[in-house]
Amino acid sequence: MVSKSSPPAPAPAPSLLRRIVDFDTAISLRLYTLTHPILPYYFLKTLEISGDGFLFFPLVLSLLLYPLAFSDSKNSNIFLINLLLGGILDLIVIGPLKHLIRRPRPVYNKNMFLSFAVDHWSFPSGHSSRVSMIATLFYLSSDFIRDVLIQLQYDLIVDYLMHIVIGWAATTSCSRVLLGRHFVFDVIAGVLLGILEGLFVFRFFNYVTLTSFFI
Repeated sequence: MVSKSSPPAPAPAPSLLRRIVDFDTAISLRLYTLTHPILPYYFLKTLEISGDGFLFFPLVLSLLLYPLAFSDSKNSNIFLINLLLGGILDLIVIGPLKHLIRRPRPVYNKNMFLSFAVDHWSFPSGHSSRVSMIATLFYLSSDFIRDVLIQLQYDLIVDYLMHIVIGWAATTSCSRVLLGRHFVFDVIAGVLLGILEGLFVFRFFNYVTLTSFFI
């Protein structure tokens, strides 16, 4: 008598996390494929450089060392210190998260300079968190920035600066997917973390900075 072999067991259904990752990977590739032939590389690369830490930290430090850049040097220093502390906080938050989660970058990511070892990993997006932190601090400090611009007689851009900064942050974040550097969920997580960092710095460090300046 020939024994009948039992049919193979069905493959286990993918976990919810696996399905989310697969969906994120697919939609990110779709967006990259659709926009890659259309958007000029130099435009996306310029956005990448504008949100890089190698530009952000020297720029903020240079303004801090040149207090005459603003007429109200004490308040401007507080704002710049908040930006600097936000940038440092961003490194402290994003670096360990990248190292802990270790999500590889998209396979189509090309010509990327890795500043640190953790930059090999994709989640969350450091550029998105940094520019969102900057935009959040600009928004929360909008009254001070408005006063400074009026004092410097830059009245024409007073009503548009917040829109420019928020638009730059949003465009730079989106460019991370369109340039092939990140997946969509990397960028979303980076934006949310950057907003939280900005809120934390403004609410906590801003008080500490004000106290140290005026005591």
